[in-house]
Amino acid sequence: MIESTHSSPERAEVRAVRESGRTTVLVIGAGINGISTFRDLALQGVDVLLVERGDFASGASAASSHMIHGGIRYLENGEFRLVRESVEERNGLLKIAPHYVKPLETTIPIYSTFSGILSAPLRFLTHKSGKPQERGAFLIKVGLTIYDTFSRDGGMVPRHRFLGRKRSLAELPSLDPNIKYTATYYDASMHDPERLALDVLQDGRAAHPGGAIALNYVEAVARDGANVVLRDRESGTEFTVAADVVVNASGPWTDLTNDALGTDTRFMGGTKGSHIVLDHPELLEATRGREIFFEHSDGRIVLIYPLKGRVLVGTTDIDADPREVPVCTEEEIDYFFDLIHHVFPQIDVTREQIVYNFSGIRPLPRHEDTAPGFVSRDYRIEVDEKGAAPLVSLVGGKWTTFRALGESLSDVVLGLIGRTRTVSTAGRAIGGGRDFPRTEKARRIWIQENLPGAGERAERLLARYGTRAAQVWEYIEQGDDAPLAGGDLSTRELAWMVENEMVARLQDVILRRTSIAFTGHADADVLEELADALAPLLDWDRARHDAELDQTRTLLNERHGLKISSRTRG
Repeated sequence: MIESTHSSPERAEVRAVRESGRTTVLVIGAGINGISTFRDLALQGVDVLLVERGDFASGASAASSHMIHGGIRYLENGEFRLVRESVEERNGLLKIAPHYVKPLETTIPIYSTFSGILSAPLRFLTHKSGKPQERGAFLIKVGLTIYDTFSRDGGMVPRHRFLGRKRSLAELPSLDPNIKYTATYYDASMHDPERLALDVLQDGRAAHPGGAIALNYVEAVARDGANVVLRDRESGTEFTVAADVVVNASGPWTDLTNDALGTDTRFMGGTKGSHIVLDHPELLEATRGREIFFEHSDGRIVLIYPLKGRVLVGTTDIDADPREVPVCTEEEIDYFFDLIHHVFPQIDVTREQIVYNFSGIRPLPRHEDTAPGFVSRDYRIEVDEKGAAPLVSLVGGKWTTFRALGESLSDVVLGLIGRTRTVSTAGRAIGGGRDFPRTEKARRIWIQENLPGAGERAERLLARYGTRAAQVWEYIEQGDDAPLAGGDLSTRELAWMVENEMVARLQDVILRRTSIAFTGHADADVLEELADALAPLLDWDRARHDAELDQTRTLLNERHGLKISSRTRG
């Protein structure tokens, strides 16, 4: 994270927490799993405070492959419980979060029939990668047949299908003509992970007003008995909060957080995963709207995925130190170009077509000599009751299972405070997924009834907010409005974000409340335009305004591969 070089007045929410000085449960880390736990506890009526040293969903949760998937490759690890839970949660999210989670047709190109049959059992038993050997059609067929038994949701999800070379190339003519087969099945895409996390967070706040409080840019720096010392990174204020239970949900930084709290743990062993985003119409067309999911020559499972008019390519799996900032390296970019050429050999790709890149550390458990690809993607919960207040640490966790994980972690906490569950989140619609129109006709009717006069903006608002768009549009219509960022945003919509979505910094808007950076639209003019618009909304003086510009530009250049130069104001 780019450290702040400015201080701001203390925010009202921070002041209220400081003056109160206590909560029942303190959750440290507002990635998706911390947020899910926050929502679940709030629904039980438990007073809960969620703190995050950056913005909400700005760490590992912001570096995902934008997928909600059943984890077919986890079958090879023998993680059948995780696969079953993952496909159940995937199917559930298609229903309760249809504004952000959509069915995704996925195709695997296959080059052999029987390859890997002898090596697969050894990999299954030892979890050592050994010499890479491609999985052939037979193994993939067995895996997909097992996957279907977990995945079909009573027949709502289509069965997988195999095609030979001729029919495969008829459907995807840009594929390598040397393939022998393709296998196609369905998983799910997650178009806006940071906004989905924000929706879950808002549901938690609304479930227990005044008792469920979430603070971004607040970090836990020390612990004294039941009191945790918090620092507001906006104002510099330090204060203590007493809690009956402390939950550490800080992902790959779990051990570092525990160390700050005075507890020595060695739970984590995360790996780095990077992605690039390409503005490449030819490659986008070649995917035909499908994710291309396959095994590269080194045995790593990789993907090429159309998203927001761009193509997302990933990912790597490299041991990483959470004390170091993960960035996508030139070597990783070369690797991505190689895998694109492997599947689409006639399509040229250049670095000039990369509009954004990102990298994160997966919150994986410590894995010693186990190959990174075989490290468990499952989660576990560790409870330390030696102190004045129990310390609960989450080890592992992934986007797909966040709802179930939040419920499991909440159950542990409820047991520690002597409370019982009163509400389940299973089947409970998330935020703008409530009453979301699922057919084209229903969308037209919903827009006509709820976004009158929105015109071309209607579809963008519905995509960004789901059915919460009705509230946003009502707010926009109540004042003067002007376009921002080439029409991707507007002055009144930005004001809505500040008032309702806890925007504190320019980067929050560029990276997480919108897709401006992801799609390659963050340039010097857009940054300055948005900083100018945010300044009066957040009471920034000129020094703060300029600091926000400098820090956001540095962040985009150093962490996301952009080359934004500073502008001289005329």
